[in-house]
Amino acid sequence: MSAIVITPVKDALAATLTTIEAIQSAEGSLEYRVYNDYSSPETEEGLEQGARQYNFQLIHLRDLTDTPSPNYKTVLQHAQKHALAQKCSLIIVESDVTVKKDTLRKLLEFSEQHPGTGMVGAVTVDENDKVNFPYLKFKDEKASLIHTKRSLSFCCTLLSHRFLQTYNFANLDTSKDWFDTHISKKSFENGFENVVLMDTRVLHRPHGSRPWKLLKYTNPIQYYLNKFFKGRDKI
Repeated sequence: MSAIVITPVKDALAATLTTIEAIQSAEGSLEYRVYNDYSSPETEEGLEQGARQYNFQLIHLRDLTDTPSPNYKTVLQHAQKHALAQKCSLIIVESDVTVKKDTLRKLLEFSEQHPGTGMVGAVTVDENDKVNFPYLKFKDEKASLIHTKRSLSFCCTLLSHRFLQTYNFANLDTSKDWFDTHISKKSFENGFENVVLMDTRVLHRPHGSRPWKLLKYTNPIQYYLNKFFKGRDKI
């Protein structure tokens, strides 16, 4: 049982180091890669120190692309190639998420036991263990797992090796910034099921990695001005 685990990073160093520490304490046979997306010099220095302390591979996106942040497309394409070469599934854990010791193992075990699954997500919760964004749509569900045609977030999600073999991320739309909705649809279109594990819960501090997106809740007018006139947050 093994997987490639990735975390894309854009500043928010303190939250990111919490994410990294939790992943490196997790159960399972895992290779961990952190993608630095043109963060500040202070964050970059902190990540370099973290790589030495926690023994993960730090990849600077400036070595892969000269496109300004966000570069999620490049991260996904690079990670897919590596996962396929290693014959592994790919687990994405974003830098505002804290996993438990058994989280990643549970995702892997479910995927291996259910070969028709393309994507497996851990549900996100707040400090009070209440389901929160982006899975508020499932907050009243009582089942331990949900088979869904709705979008899975990449907060903490496994993309099975079987699915990775069927859809080439080189085909991702270059005009978009985020791809969880698109890739969720491609998994379903390629004959796989997408599942959210409601009893596998991860702490999520929404938009901790990109604080400007909190404007959506505190100042929606400013958020949508950024979205439409500055071309940010294209889904």
